[in-house]
Amino acid sequence: MPNFQPWYHGNITRSKAEDLLSKAARDGSFLLRGSESIQGAYALCVLYQNCVYTYRILPNEEKKLSVQASEGVPIRFFSVLSDLVEAYYSPNMGLITQLQFSVPKEEELDEEPEMIDQPPQLPPRNFMANDGKESFHSDLKGSEHARLSLSDTFLQRLQQVDMSTVPEDHQRAIQEYFKTSIGLDAEQVQNGNPNLPCLKKLTLVICKNLNSEISRVLPTLEAFQRVLDQQLSPGLGRLRNQVSAEPISFKLEQLTKQLYSIEEKKNLFQAKNAVFESVGYDGGHRKSLIPPVTFEVKSESLGISTKMYLKVDVERGKLYFKKSKDGPEDKYFAQNKILQLVKSQKMHAKLVIVVETDKEKILRKEFNFDDTKKREGFCQLLQQLKNKHSGKPEPDMITVFVGTWNMGNATPPHNIKSWFQCKGQGKTPDDTADHIPHDIYVIGSQEDPLGEKDWTDTLKNVLKDITNISFKLVSVHTLWNIRIVVLAKPEHENRISHIFSDSVKTGIANTLGNKGAVGVSFMFNRTSFGFVNSHLTSGSEKKLRRNHNYISILRFLNLGDKKLNPFDITNRFTHLFWLGDLNYRIELASTEAESIVAKIKQQQYQELLSKDQLNMERGVGRVFLHFDEEDISFAPTYRFERETREKYAYTKAKATGTKYNLPSWCDRILRKSYPLVHIVCQSYGCTNDIMTSDHSPVFATFDVGVASQFVSKHDPNRVSQGGIQFMNCVATLYTKSKTKFFIEYHSSCLEKIVKTSEGENTEHSDGSIKVRFGSQVELTPIISDPEYLLDQHILICVKSTDSDESYGDGCVALRAAEYCYTEFHVTLTHHGEKTGTLTGGIQLRTSEGKQTEKLYDFIKVEKDDHATSKGKGADGINKFAIPQVMELSNPSYMGMGLNTGYTTDKGWSYTMSPKSGPGGKDLNLGNLSLKKTDKSISSPTGKMCGSIDDDEPTAEMFDNPLYGGMGKSHARVKEPEPQRKDFALPEPTPAFPKPTDGDCDRPPVPTPRVRSFTCSENNPQHAGTALPPISVKKPVMPMRSEGGQAPSSNRPPLPSKSRLCPAELQTLKARDYRDNSDLPSKHWHPAKPGQSQVKDVHPEPSKMGRSVK
Repeated sequence: MPNFQPWYHGNITRSKAEDLLSKAARDGSFLLRGSESIQGAYALCVLYQNCVYTYRILPNEEKKLSVQASEGVPIRFFSVLSDLVEAYYSPNMGLITQLQFSVPKEEELDEEPEMIDQPPQLPPRNFMANDGKESFHSDLKGSEHARLSLSDTFLQRLQQVDMSTVPEDHQRAIQEYFKTSIGLDAEQVQNGNPNLPCLKKLTLVICKNLNSEISRVLPTLEAFQRVLDQQLSPGLGRLRNQVSAEPISFKLEQLTKQLYSIEEKKNLFQAKNAVFESVGYDGGHRKSLIPPVTFEVKSESLGISTKMYLKVDVERGKLYFKKSKDGPEDKYFAQNKILQLVKSQKMHAKLVIVVETDKEKILRKEFNFDDTKKREGFCQLLQQLKNKHSGKPEPDMITVFVGTWNMGNATPPHNIKSWFQCKGQGKTPDDTADHIPHDIYVIGSQEDPLGEKDWTDTLKNVLKDITNISFKLVSVHTLWNIRIVVLAKPEHENRISHIFSDSVKTGIANTLGNKGAVGVSFMFNRTSFGFVNSHLTSGSEKKLRRNHNYISILRFLNLGDKKLNPFDITNRFTHLFWLGDLNYRIELASTEAESIVAKIKQQQYQELLSKDQLNMERGVGRVFLHFDEEDISFAPTYRFERETREKYAYTKAKATGTKYNLPSWCDRILRKSYPLVHIVCQSYGCTNDIMTSDHSPVFATFDVGVASQFVSKHDPNRVSQGGIQFMNCVATLYTKSKTKFFIEYHSSCLEKIVKTSEGENTEHSDGSIKVRFGSQVELTPIISDPEYLLDQHILICVKSTDSDESYGDGCVALRAAEYCYTEFHVTLTHHGEKTGTLTGGIQLRTSEGKQTEKLYDFIKVEKDDHATSKGKGADGINKFAIPQVMELSNPSYMGMGLNTGYTTDKGWSYTMSPKSGPGGKDLNLGNLSLKKTDKSISSPTGKMCGSIDDDEPTAEMFDNPLYGGMGKSHARVKEPEPQRKDFALPEPTPAFPKPTDGDCDRPPVPTPRVRSFTCSENNPQHAGTALPPISVKKPVMPMRSEGGQAPSSNRPPLPSKSRLCPAELQTLKARDYRDNSDLPSKHWHPAKPGQSQVKDVHPEPSKMGRSVK
């Protein structure tokens, strides 16, 4: 067994092995570890001249082991690892140097036994140091003592169990078993006999009358079933005559079938009733899932504040504007006339509603709500209204509820609705959102005393009471008393597929399941989800042990697409949610307990959060690298006195003295998503009224963008072939390994995995290796339609040629290269550690078409500025000039959410060429930056539009609804800039043809669609920069659809000059009404005198990207 060898380190990571060898600092030092790339193989790591060389040890079909060493050296086979290691102590065996010094394992972290739901450890035996006879007698005494200890333990537990409903003869039988027989069964197990004869005898005694009871009940159930449906189970009449002769197992099976059959009838009746209710069958009163809600608001007009009422009817798809609460409902807007909601970031109760009248006039109405919660509740209801009545066959946004609760081995109370309605402390929704059902509910529990079916039924019943929906069970997985349950709306049953579940034990010696994790993963249409519920090691002083628990779960939890095995679970899913009792504590002295409680009562959480172990470990990158957590604004959820939430029980008397459990945020919910996807946390908090445990339940809800199954509307024979081109890739790896590297590209949009050739290594003085991959790599997607391709991501894995093991993983979003060549910077990680960086460029070519408007872009966020927010009232400022403010739209796309948590590094950034900011200075947009390179523009097809004259303004910048906007575009400011020598766009391949300057017959390149981006809060634009005004209004194309009244049928035709040409239509994306209050009408106004127009110019190659020397 290799486990007992000092040089065998088990499944330690590659980076850990390098650290151990570096500390040894002697040539010939070596160790063996498990291979990360091949199951059952090993990796031999050898140190020579401060570099680590790795050799794979592979088994053949006969389980013989051999080392992959230098070519020309005869291959030798060994039966066991010890013989192999002994042989390679000799020189000239094909290694860089012979093995000399084995590197021993590090001392294991101290592991104290934790309180678990198992019999306690037996006391030590008192062996005598005399002759063997005395030792034999003390063995017998120890065995008797062990038997008595086990018996006493279960008898004590039996006294704590309510036996009032158990017959007396059964009580006596159970007590007798624990007194006299359980020790005999334990000895049988120790001797290798798992039959437990005494327990079998007890079971027969308890079930003595079960056979006759089944014979009595079964005929009754048969008769009852025949009344419901005589044809359902023919031949059951004969069964009754045979039942007495059948064994009890057969009778139980038949009884179960009868009960399930009756249950199916009940469900059928419930389904029929639901259908009748949905069409208003119950007396003409339609039963609505989400009742109408009325909001009292204030509307300002000409400086006068007027009270109004907004009534949202989600089921009917209408928004009513009323002057009094009980007033008439004659003025309303249907869902297709409600164009956009614009939330003010500065004034948290302010909201702008953009609507279209029956005369196709665009109105912008501003309202002030009582508070932020009311505004958010209104927005959620309007979003539900749009989603419900959009007419889309598949959703592009769902809501997900995530909850975690350490139940403390206590039965939950009867009413736990507040948990699922997100009521309590923290970031909580308004009461008006109580009846909005979420699409998916994920519930993680720890120290759960219930069975799977009991807990699942409890959850279903609670959700049925709240939402009137019978949720479907997607998956449930249990490890001891750690459990995860996933429920979904019935309508999503066919959208959820590829369901996997798994568990990892991290208890004592990683063999006990009292600590560990359970996980579930699935696909929702084309979006992958992963959920991990973990219970980590307890104890304030065991922070490092918790870190090790996290890494073990990360490495060994087997979820998701099996083709992505080179990646750990943090890179396998579009959205990964990690929840549970993570057990990280507040790192303060126990003498600070009273001070901590006082700060909690005063809600002074920030000072305590700065000492939160999880925040501190995340801050230095040890755990949950690149995960996000919403701001914590609720009290610590542990450790309360049970049946109250007014007092923390932070002391606990033990035999070794008083133990302190300071109030802490043990129960947490974190998330990690791919770049440039939509996800917004709507709530994060804990309950106040569920008090059976010493932990409070924690909840979080998320709006999540999802991709639907793609069906092309074009003839596949006529669609142009798409292309994804990576170029100028340079990896910086934090490793001492002496090997060559290559890159693997993985994606569901590719037919197969694509590998590059070996890169060129350059060693740096800081110990890192820079690897340049000079060749351009073109990937061919299976579908080139932008509707499909822009939602895809490319997973990148940098591997070594010697061991085929990953030295760093990352992810690139194709959406970043939608319009032009884009440079990316990705942080490489592996097994939760930062292992390096990867930079390069990506260029995308798609077929014709564009993405449809997403429903989650219905709500925008706008930061106000008094001088320019309304486009008027400021001397010398044109109302169409760019306001000197930051605007945010779906900030999660940018990886710069509105929270102020500890993690701001998302692990990726993009440089969208060639736009520059005002005054020619670079605009750093959070994790996206627009750096000036030259004045050429890349088209979406990969061709480069030529340079624009200095005196010629650029095309108007239309806001992309997926990324937000910066207002109106402006002319470039002429500013000399030295040419960058370290970045150059490589020569395009034939797939991306480069036009020649002399090609005069080539048709003109169409004006590109120019993307606008969201500015980062941390990088405002320079206020002192003069911005030339643009006098063109943004074109708005509202929908021609029904409103509260029928539109006029004799509408006059548009003037010919106002009609949009096809080229102009191509540039339009979804609407964005945030820029100013003087909204344009549906018509396109002709250009005013002096207005410049964008010219079609010949493309020239852009000088950007990293040159490869």
